[in-house]
Amino acid sequence: MTRTGGNDKGQADRLSLFKKTLLKPACVFLIGLATCALLSGCASFFAKSPMDVAFYEYPIQNDSPRRMIVFLRGLGGSHQSFEQEGFVADVLSCGLAFDMAAPNAHFGYYGGRSLMTRLKEDVIKPAQNRGCKTIWLVGVSMGGLGAMLYLMDYPEDIAGVYLIAPFLGGSAILKEIEAAGGLTNWHPGPYRIEEDWERMFWHWIQKSVSGNRKAHVYLGYGSRDPYKPGAELLAAVLPPDRVTVIDGSHDYATFKALWKRFLADDSKLRGETP
Repeated sequence: MTRTGGNDKGQADRLSLFKKTLLKPACVFLIGLATCALLSGCASFFAKSPMDVAFYEYPIQNDSPRRMIVFLRGLGGSHQSFEQEGFVADVLSCGLAFDMAAPNAHFGYYGGRSLMTRLKEDVIKPAQNRGCKTIWLVGVSMGGLGAMLYLMDYPEDIAGVYLIAPFLGGSAILKEIEAAGGLTNWHPGPYRIEEDWERMFWHWIQKSVSGNRKAHVYLGYGSRDPYKPGAELLAAVLPPDRVTVIDGSHDYATFKALWKRFLADDSKLRGETP
């Protein structure tokens, strides 16, 4: 394993608005985690350029095209948690010929409006330059939102996305969509992207992800997860075979169990699922 460190205005505006959303009451939990991390010195939320990346290269012996899984961390923990918690080992034990990368995509890149640029420049482009033809994003909690934002901006780069217990917005927008009878019946109304990223985000899901098997979005979450309302709204517009719900909360035990479930049927990663 080697570790390396490391656009447009619309992308910057969307990430800036994610930071504003964290000021809403529904996201006090996230603020608490961020504050604890900063005060304890457990993590740095200063966005470096290039970003630090933990990289795990699969030793391919032939000329087969390279493939890669990119893990996107949550607000707590670190990018090294994917190795420490066994996510990397699980892929290897399945015999999947994938390189893996875990960028340190912490909250600073969201708040600093540079996440999309750094993922593109420090992770995706280098992989493509190595001949990588298939790239999957696996996002946990806040990383699930980051994965979806990247898919929204660069769908041509991504073969598929797996969201594990994703954070998908504050309670106000989720309650509004639920009150409308779900995403299919919801009307976003007029909005300005620079003022309401959540409305823009769910409107994109409605237009581009809902009922679209070609989007290759997979979802897993625990039945007692505090972010379940957003996951349930998304699950309702995904093909049922792409949604996994297990008994669990918002913790590594649940995340790891969901990851093992996802890997149990690896036909999607191998490109064998339509």
